[in-house]
Amino acid sequence: MKILWVKAGGLVPLDLGGRIRSFHIAKELARTHQVTLFTFYASEGEDLHPQLSKIFDRVECHPLRVSTRRGLGEAVQYARALLSTRPYTIAKFCKGGIARDLRKILRAGSYDVIVCDFAVAGGVIPWDFPCRKVLFTHNVEAQIWQRHYQVARNLLWKALCWREYRTMARAERLYAQCADHVMTVSPADQDFFAGVTDSRKVSVIPTGVDLDYFQPADSAGDAHRLVFTGTMDYFPNEDGIVYLIREILPLIRSRIPAVILSVVGRRPSSRLQALAAKTLGVEVTGRVEDVRPYIREAAVYVVPLRVGGGTRLKIFEAMAMGKAIVSTSIGAEGLDVRDGDDIVLADGPPAFANAVVDLLQDEARRRRIGRAAAELASRYSWPRIASRFSEILSAVVESGEPHTPPVKV
Repeated sequence: MKILWVKAGGLVPLDLGGRIRSFHIAKELARTHQVTLFTFYASEGEDLHPQLSKIFDRVECHPLRVSTRRGLGEAVQYARALLSTRPYTIAKFCKGGIARDLRKILRAGSYDVIVCDFAVAGGVIPWDFPCRKVLFTHNVEAQIWQRHYQVARNLLWKALCWREYRTMARAERLYAQCADHVMTVSPADQDFFAGVTDSRKVSVIPTGVDLDYFQPADSAGDAHRLVFTGTMDYFPNEDGIVYLIREILPLIRSRIPAVILSVVGRRPSSRLQALAAKTLGVEVTGRVEDVRPYIREAAVYVVPLRVGGGTRLKIFEAMAMGKAIVSTSIGAEGLDVRDGDDIVLADGPPAFANAVVDLLQDEARRRRIGRAAAELASRYSWPRIASRFSEILSAVVESGEPHTPPVKV
């Protein structure tokens, strides 16, 4: 097949869950198909995208002058986006020039299928172009914004979350109806999209993990150490860690005074750094080249998320390393896990704290859960996931004429 993969926000560096999932699947597809990567992203620092020409048949890079950090620059961008009916998340990246360049590539080539990677990229997809189109959703973006709205305390932020939720819900519904097929990453997400478009054209692609890179650790870890890994400028991660430090960690420390929490991931906010500086036993590393030593050293991997969607790759990475994990229900949402067997699920500060303390004090149980977790993760290699992805793309290509959008986009 000749595949045009369209990705907003860039594909590298591999420091975001969505990038990791997309990179591994697209890379595996490129072994047996012709894959053109068309990506547009914020221009900042060293651009690694040209190096992807070693992997893909063709790489079209479009760096943009957009702000990705919270502050005055992003506030100005958001104010401009209020004039649009589109979500800010889409309006920020999907400029008119990008859409025109994408059409030029489509006219010049002869592609079998377009993969719209994330709903955000839907803002530049020519949905009326005579080529099959697959919407690859890593989560339900509208649901994430709805959950932001539900937990927000600041009234302005709450209002902005409500607007983003409503506009994103309309966009996701529209793109799903225009696509020839929709791929989701969990049964819950499949149910959502099946409710807004023909359920027969919605499939599930499970989350994968790099089993060569993440391998079981030899030890059970430091019995006083917890770890969380994730992009810290992603609000659900920051919200979860602030929640953990403020409401859960004091309950753990009342029973295990020497407990240490390592927060590992790029761009921690000033709010998080200030909170960590005045909280005993909290280490915030910022970006690291390799998260594995931090996961290996910890006794328990924690996922205290209150907001999110799709599935968390970080859980499978910790599982592949044989770690005992305590997660909220939302944190483990969409994954084929078994509470008490290969993970421990706990919601609310007292329950979460109790689950962590119980594991820290019981090495035999940590090891048992860690072994079960590693066994589960072993079934989700990226080559296996990409093979399923390829099968669905092939079926879409062979299904006949491209779907005609029900409305003009």
